[in-house]
Amino acid sequence: MKGLTLNLKTIFLILPSIFVVQTASPQVLISILLGDKLNSDNLEFGIDGGFNRSYLSGIAEAKGMNHFHLGFYFDIRLKNEWFINTGVRVKSNVGAENINPYPLDNEELDSVFSDSHITRNIGYFYVPIHVKYKFCKQFFINAGIQAGLRNKAQDQFINSYYDKNDVVFKNDIKNRIKRLDFGLSGGLGYKFQGNGMNLGFTYYYGLVNIDKLVEQKSNNSTFYLYMDIPIGAGYKEAKQQN
Repeated sequence: MKGLTLNLKTIFLILPSIFVVQTASPQVLISILLGDKLNSDNLEFGIDGGFNRSYLSGIAEAKGMNHFHLGFYFDIRLKNEWFINTGVRVKSNVGAENINPYPLDNEELDSVFSDSHITRNIGYFYVPIHVKYKFCKQFFINAGIQAGLRNKAQDQFINSYYDKNDVVFKNDIKNRIKRLDFGLSGGLGYKFQGNGMNLGFTYYYGLVNIDKLVEQKSNNSTFYLYMDIPIGAGYKEAKQQN
């Protein structure tokens, strides 16, 4: 437990640095900053990324929306095959498409976009906190909660005149969407031998009505398909097997 305590102290020291990583190749920068120092028998650190499809409840006409997400993860061993799985999805957008337009309090804009459709894109820093259990050597299941901090929210009004979707107006709706989101999360996955990568999916069910408008109730839900790439841990495992 002493080694684990030291590693956790290291985590809290480097977390602020991770949040400011904004580059086309975050894995390279994080690897340089952290190297293999965070990986041990009791702790695994790496990059988390993949595809997610999001939905907004309470909007009858809305359709699901596709995104890519990127962040980092920690697997902290509790005992034997039991772990705490957490991290931050630094780039994690949710929302929906095909939403009906609403008045923009501008006669010209309202005339142009009266028969348009809206794509609602909301960005969060999401933090999943799961209890993770590994079984049959390579498979695992996890369940827990996920909390989100909104950093952006935008409605894109889209209409077609000369070409399809050739007229767009972007409306900032940060004042309309609540700052915090929270819900239940869980899924299952598979850990590859040798390189230590994880392939899995999780489902997030939001419990918070994120829309401040009284007449509009809306909750987030998202399917995540992800790949976890450990930094250093996979190489160590492969080396030990040789």
